[in-house]
Amino acid sequence: MCGIIAGVSSTPIAPYLLEGLERLEYRGYDSVGIAVAGGSHLVMRLRSTKRVKDLGRRVRDLDVPRLGTIGIGHTRWATHGEVSTRNAHPHNDCTGRLAIVHNGVIENAAELRELLVGLGHGFGSDVDSEVVAHLVEEARAGSSLLDAVREATDALVGSWALAVFDGTTDELVVASHQSPLVVAHSVHGHFAASDIGAIAPWVEDFQVLEDGDVVEINASPRWHRREGLPPEPELRARPPMHVQPSLVVHADYMSKEIEEQPEVAARIMTELGPRVADGELWRSLGLPDFARVTFLGCGTSLNAGRALGQLLTRNSGVPHQCIVASEVATASVEDKTLVMALSQSGETADVLRALSSNLLGSAPVLAVTNVGHSALGRRADAVVECSAGPEIGVAATKTYMAQLLTGTCIILSALVARGTLDPVRAAQLVGDLQRAPDLLAQAIGASRRAVPAIAEATSEAPGFLFLGRGAGWRFAEEGALKLTELTYRWAVSYPAGELKHGPLALVERGTPVVVVDDQARRLAVDISEVAARGGRVVRIGGPGSTIPALGNREATVLGIPWCGPFESVVAMQVLARELALTLGCDVDKPRNLAKSVTVH
Repeated sequence: MCGIIAGVSSTPIAPYLLEGLERLEYRGYDSVGIAVAGGSHLVMRLRSTKRVKDLGRRVRDLDVPRLGTIGIGHTRWATHGEVSTRNAHPHNDCTGRLAIVHNGVIENAAELRELLVGLGHGFGSDVDSEVVAHLVEEARAGSSLLDAVREATDALVGSWALAVFDGTTDELVVASHQSPLVVAHSVHGHFAASDIGAIAPWVEDFQVLEDGDVVEINASPRWHRREGLPPEPELRARPPMHVQPSLVVHADYMSKEIEEQPEVAARIMTELGPRVADGELWRSLGLPDFARVTFLGCGTSLNAGRALGQLLTRNSGVPHQCIVASEVATASVEDKTLVMALSQSGETADVLRALSSNLLGSAPVLAVTNVGHSALGRRADAVVECSAGPEIGVAATKTYMAQLLTGTCIILSALVARGTLDPVRAAQLVGDLQRAPDLLAQAIGASRRAVPAIAEATSEAPGFLFLGRGAGWRFAEEGALKLTELTYRWAVSYPAGELKHGPLALVERGTPVVVVDDQARRLAVDISEVAARGGRVVRIGGPGSTIPALGNREATVLGIPWCGPFESVVAMQVLARELALTLGCDVDKPRNLAKSVTVH
């Protein structure tokens, strides 16, 4: 969601800020801004409700790059206050010498605002974040900026990653509590960011702020924590820097990332496959044995967890439950439970809050994430990275498939290690998974050919029903979510056997009903019930289906039966994207959504 970059350099800082903001665009945002030293001891702000490139043009027109060597930048995803320039970050204090950017939510902002107005402060926005600027202003008299920020954060309730800049003294201070922030130093300067990817081109290693840390950013950084002076955190090596993704031959990032799924599957199987059948992948994690597994996640990651849970129980009898992270208060975790927490970014606020709530007890946590050095990776007892590479499109595609295959490898290896699965049989199952890249490639090709006509024919439909049985239903859930995210049409998923228990009321002549047809028992009866009511059946199945994405004409069985029709998800991704384009929607940046949901 919101992104922060801040820096001090010996050369103009604006180009660094703008490039860093571009690297944060994937998180989703609705406004953007920077603040740099503007002369006369004041801060110059530039803000926009358009894209980073628009802001960059304005910066160049004003010759801002020449002005200052210290500054802060921000991409905002609205939580408090409408999308407008006045609500965009950075925010100033009353004097104009201070500027702040903030990620997170200040829960006591209303009370603080009332207090500050009573003290004579005037507010220029509707957002919760602006209270921080005025709190720092109140504490600034006679204090260093670092001490003022410490005093201001003592008054806050909620979550925050902050960067605060004083245009008079050129001091830059950052602070963090339940919201990610890293700092790094190099020959290019001294930087802070909410995501190491924003500053990766200029640094080799970085340090992570823990809850309560307040840090002055300069050549000799000063670290403080509420309980005193902490030991300076360890240096972490910057993860391998991916080249900033380029569309090249693709019309949008979603198309590119759908096409990358066979490559991702091959990479995962190369990295993890050899350590599955002997149980080494599981043993290397150092986790205790378990009697049951709880899958924890949100959105697409939750859907991946549901598919993994069904795979686990169907193939081993080990019981599982799936917990919606934002509803963890209703959960109950028994003894000898392993918690598998899934998050694309590793910064999902609801997942992190669930893990810190103590409602999951002392259960060991295994993180499955695309970012091993994330807050989730640091919180978990063990972590396995998904190796999906950068994903720019807000609607997850390749990261879903990466979580699914990574989780499957972990489950198989754990079953071997605990004696539930014979190593010879495990080796056969790994051999099946080695076919995943080819199955995904075939599904992409078949879907690209079949879907455009379907999208055109269903573009006037107000909503879609998604059906499946067994594992097919779990994949249908992700298909419904994708279509909702991208097209803004209603899309609901049900087990096909539940049709007559309510959902059949949604079906009238022409209603699109997408069926994951893996030839499950009695599924043909369900399809007939839809057809009899005039529903438009879109079958994702084998040869002869509406979208023949499962298997091929030479195959004696469809896909990998024990794993479920996972490649059907590709067809539903292609359908959601094509329909969204037909409707004129932005497939990379769906309205109201963000990539990393870092607010509660």
